[in-house]
Amino acid sequence: MYPKHRKKGSWMLLMLAGLLLYPVTEIQAAVLKPETIEAWNDYVEATEARIEHELNSNNGFLIGDFDKNINVSHEQNDLLTGNIPIDSMESKDENTRRINVPKGRIHHWRGGIFIPGVTLDYVLSRVENPVPTDMQQEDVLESQILGRSPGYLKLFLKLQRSKIVTVVYNTEHMVHFQRHGPRRASSSSVATKIAEVERLDGGLEREKPIGNDHGFLWRINSYWRYEETDGGVIVECESITLSRSIPSILDLLVSPIINKVARESMERTLVSMRTRMTKETQNMQESADNASKADTRKKEQAVTRLYPVPHGLLWARSGKMQPGYQSLPPSAAWL
Repeated sequence: MYPKHRKKGSWMLLMLAGLLLYPVTEIQAAVLKPETIEAWNDYVEATEARIEHELNSNNGFLIGDFDKNINVSHEQNDLLTGNIPIDSMESKDENTRRINVPKGRIHHWRGGIFIPGVTLDYVLSRVENPVPTDMQQEDVLESQILGRSPGYLKLFLKLQRSKIVTVVYNTEHMVHFQRHGPRRASSSSVATKIAEVERLDGGLEREKPIGNDHGFLWRINSYWRYEETDGGVIVECESITLSRSIPSILDLLVSPIINKVARESMERTLVSMRTRMTKETQNMQESADNASKADTRKKEQAVTRLYPVPHGLLWARSGKMQPGYQSLPPSAAWL
């Protein structure tokens, strides 16, 4: 028998040989096929049906309330202590069978975070009425609100992915918000356009034909849940994306990298939201504290002013009482 390290070395050599033998053109070229789109639509339909059922249920609201594989109490403790639980997911069809995606691959992840010191109303006011700083993230190069109506937003985001190779996309998203009572809400974001950007000489850019590019990002939907609890708001994000399929010879090597990128992206998104929300509330609290201190100093520095009035009495106009005097009543303001 060969030592384990030699077996591992032989496996790596086989992988490298496969990479060298695999045609470069196959890695670079990708076309989004009708059968891939059909499978994606089936997957989205199954996912959204489950989410709608959960949001309208009387037996819970967050993902963990319905997933028997999740230890709810353990996850709640993780959230409240500042941790960010992140896991992969998979939607099944109505017969609980896997949904095959020909010539494509679906990446389905969920993550949660606790934002302390905020209310649901405050969080919704920020996500429904974003300012440019609200959309600033490491992966977002540019952002713009294209339109809005009650409960809806249309956004433009220029996204960059740069873990394995650097790729830039011009994307547009329709975002829908919904309340589920005084302490619960949800939102969904569906990308209506994803165009890979090609960099040209002179700093110019050109969009590649949609669905005829590297195939790293063809579709992206995200589904959010917000639940107010004691001391803050729990935020959950469920994200599904569609990319080209991975050749079997590369799967063992590439899949761990893709999963790592997905985890890091989810974590960045959630941490960015918590940072923005808590920073704003801290600034508001500091402003209120400073105003209170300034008001206190003003009162302490106020000079007592004494005025003669009929009947030989003296009134102190300052709010600071002086021995032997009475404070000035409102009816004596003319003095």
